[in-house]
Amino acid sequence: MTTCPCGRLQGKKTLSYVQCCGRYLESFDSTPAPDPESLMRSRYSAFVLERAQYLLDTWDEKHRPAQLDFDPDVKWLGLAVKAHRMLGPDHAEVEFIARSRLHGIATRLHELSCFELRDRRWYYVDGVMLK
Repeated sequence: MTTCPCGRLQGKKTLSYVQCCGRYLESFDSTPAPDPESLMRSRYSAFVLERAQYLLDTWDEKHRPAQLDFDPDVKWLGLAVKAHRMLGPDHAEVEFIARSRLHGIATRLHELSCFELRDRRWYYVDGVMLK
């Protein structure tokens, strides 16, 4: 059983990829992420697994890039969700820190991400980098 890259816990045990983000990444058409935090976690897993199409499909069409390129020298090290809150029935924020290593140098991406619900599916809109 492979643990999920997002590191989500159930009790003290890390969920497997299949139990966690795998169901969204592998069954995008039939199994959308049920909430903003799950979408954010699945997008982190998609970055780790270099699943560009999932990332593009879950990105708000007004903000999504034409394509994504992955740096082969980036190694993702972990994800910590700091906070998540609903701003209304179809808008939410998730604050997270994603750790990575690039050319041996540790980095942290600390972001407050915005999400929007449309047609019963959550989408990543954009984010603000935090210190």
